[in-house]
Amino acid sequence: MTLHWKTAALGHVALVIAGQSPDGSSYNTSGKGLPFYQGKKEFQERFIGAPTTWTTNPTKLAVAGDILMSVRAPVGPINLATQQCCIGRGLAAIRNMNGLNRDFLYYYLLSKQEEICGIAGAIFPSISKTDIEKIPLAYPPEAEQRRIVGILDKAFAAIATAKANTERNLQNVRALFENNLNSIFARSWATCQLVKLADLATDITDGDHLPPPKSAEGVPFITIGNIDKETKKIDFSDTFMVPRSYFEGLKPNRRPQKGDVLYTVTGSFGIPVLVDNGTEFCFQRHIGLVRPKPETMSRWLYYLLLSPQVSEQADEGATGAAQRTVSLQLLRNFSVPRVEPSHQSSEVARLDETSRETERLEGCYRSKLNALGELKRSLLQRAFAGNL
Repeated sequence: MTLHWKTAALGHVALVIAGQSPDGSSYNTSGKGLPFYQGKKEFQERFIGAPTTWTTNPTKLAVAGDILMSVRAPVGPINLATQQCCIGRGLAAIRNMNGLNRDFLYYYLLSKQEEICGIAGAIFPSISKTDIEKIPLAYPPEAEQRRIVGILDKAFAAIATAKANTERNLQNVRALFENNLNSIFARSWATCQLVKLADLATDITDGDHLPPPKSAEGVPFITIGNIDKETKKIDFSDTFMVPRSYFEGLKPNRRPQKGDVLYTVTGSFGIPVLVDNGTEFCFQRHIGLVRPKPETMSRWLYYLLLSPQVSEQADEGATGAAQRTVSLQLLRNFSVPRVEPSHQSSEVARLDETSRETERLEGCYRSKLNALGELKRSLLQRAFAGNL
């Protein structure tokens, strides 16, 4: 019940300080001046992380205990400042000025993430100091605030422990698969003839280098952002279309077919994707395509490109600073083992079995992480509906 709770705009009970970035010449990484934070990337679970940047010309200051809110995409995430620091344009500081329990206010704002995000614009999501000051706040007497905080502290600590254990188990499952992958291909590298990747393929190419024409319907055009790093699959839910005439005008080796293996070559390079059905699509130049020869199994080629032995060659040979790139020349010249088809088949069977079990366990652990997130949201909802 919230019968005895008071209501007010956040700006009536707290001071909101909009961040302002100092002149760039005042930044340093050697610890001179005050810590400088500029956005959510520096947030941890609850308390702001250790600084990596300092400024000798601080502008807007937060102090220990202030609630820091991300005000530019993403909008709404919050954290707690642990010391005096300078905040940039991506943050605002919310300072309790009216005797509210700080942790109560923190949990309250955490419970309002969706509503706060909804205030932001669509093109470049952001909220202003005035927007934050207008956030409606409901709060009970001080003793009830403390009681709610005590319950949430205890529950969230237990959830954090369960989350850490689940994430550790998820990492262990992935490590077991990677160790198995490494072991299998280490034997192949040690016992088989080493050749160039181009010797195992009829074609190694990349996507069209010209800007693609967009259309309301036609054939999906895949960018590197449509490739899921975790599942090694293509996400077709957020692609744009190109005219069929454009697709059919591409060279055959730039039109993926079942059995090809895609390979990201720019930015998030080194992610293989097996084309395992006949869905028509085309792709950007930041993605490579390897079309195996008949004696090279597609799934074996996929695992080969996923192997740590190939990943090491890609990492060593990638060029560029801002966006590292695996050139087609490097891709074609990867040193790889030539493995007999019968041996490919037996190794693929082993890796497929391990992969299926890995995916099953990963699914279980991801479901548990989702359930823990839902539990946090449910507890917050109950707390600020007066039902704890």
